[in-house]
Amino acid sequence: MSVNIGSIAEKVPCISQYEKNLVVDQLFYNNSELQGIVVVDQEIPVGIITRTHFYQKIGTLYGYNLYMGRTVELLFKKNPLAVEYLDSISEVSKLAMQRKAEDRYDDVIVTNKGRFAGIVSIQNLLMKLVDVQVEFASYLNPLTRLPGNIMIEEKIKNALFQNEFSIMYFDLDHFKAYNDTYGFKKGDQLLQSVGQLLKEHVERDDHFLGHIGGDDFIAIVPHYCYGQLCENLMEDFNLLIKRFYSPEHLSQQYITSEDRQGNIRQFPLVSISIAIVTNRYRAYISTEEIVEIVTIVKKRCKEIQGSCFLADV
Repeated sequence: MSVNIGSIAEKVPCISQYEKNLVVDQLFYNNSELQGIVVVDQEIPVGIITRTHFYQKIGTLYGYNLYMGRTVELLFKKNPLAVEYLDSISEVSKLAMQRKAEDRYDDVIVTNKGRFAGIVSIQNLLMKLVDVQVEFASYLNPLTRLPGNIMIEEKIKNALFQNEFSIMYFDLDHFKAYNDTYGFKKGDQLLQSVGQLLKEHVERDDHFLGHIGGDDFIAIVPHYCYGQLCENLMEDFNLLIKRFYSPEHLSQQYITSEDRQGNIRQFPLVSISIAIVTNRYRAYISTEEIVEIVTIVKKRCKEIQGSCFLADV
């Protein structure tokens, strides 16, 4: 989720770099809420005059006589932070906080294709950033902090328009038996560790990883090179899972628990099944179509004992 900085930009007066400081004084006097005035050269921002900085200079012993009748070139701050209208609020916040201490709380100038479009105060920027973070958090799975179902559905819809995509559905086998034996706390720790493992193997700038819920995860990648990724993931998963069992269960390679019908039986250690759907050999026109095929592949995949991956080919 990304909100652009231009959506919260406000218009403030802008003046030429050749304007007199008398004009700046009058603008500040007429508007007590105004904290900054942008200096432009043919609509291109070249500096900013902040109220605090302006009156610090004017208020010195000879400041009024020295500056008031002269141009703003003597007083404006050069090289202000200027960002483009479509830049994200989160990225602009980082840039604003990386400025020198004396400039950190100056207004941020917003441009549209280089031309002055408005300003954003640091107060408004941080307030909006908090709103965005709160809203974004509502889209995340609370256990793993991975994107949840709303974002997953959106990403699958977007994948329909890609030239190449592979959708990988990750499902833990025998997880219910593990949960029943070791308890929900250990079960949650296992899911968090699996989420972290998937991040390490899957997350890239152009890759997406989401947590559907429970022991179900999904990844979307813009290529068909899923084989080695799955092999490496399964290898690391089979090492990871050993940390979650007692020496006795590891030795016998099973646990005893109730199945869904209430019968006591032996369950193998938790493994991971990866069902893969791609548009390599067929085109998809809806998310429902993809989900239908994934479900079929997942069922076939889970019939294989141990960790495995299976594609719709």
